[in-house]
Amino acid sequence: MSGGEVAGILVAVFWAILVSFLAVVLVRLAQVLRATTKLVADVTEQAVPLLADASTTVRSARTQLDRVDAIASDVQEVTSNASALSSTVASTFGGPLVKVAAFGYGVRKALGKGGASAQDDPGKTSRRTVIAGRTVPAARRRKQKG
Repeated sequence: MSGGEVAGILVAVFWAILVSFLAVVLVRLAQVLRATTKLVADVTEQAVPLLADASTTVRSARTQLDRVDAIASDVQEVTSNASALSSTVASTFGGPLVKVAAFGYGVRKALGKGGASAQDDPGKTSRRTVIAGRTVPAARRRKQKG
């Protein structure tokens, strides 16, 4: 064998090894691509129903929000009507009621009933004592002092 033949054999062996290596890489790459394709198909099968459910949920939430908006506008209208009614009642009955109360107070004062208090008569003491925010009757107060 000559040197050229040995070099040719070496190049042929090198190319055979390289082709074998590339064949193994391509087979593995094909397996990865098949697995990726299967994974994408599985994800698509699961994602489509999830997206449909999410879309249904969003539509339902929108419907509920529309209902809540309608309720809120109705409540606002009722509140404004109640406010207007309150203003009307206050203006209609407020003045006369104050006058009736003042007249009643004046009549009581003139007749001497309920008009005198401990503040009007400095010598007279009140029948109740306030202790720590509570009113204590006179009988209990005597027990506490004695």
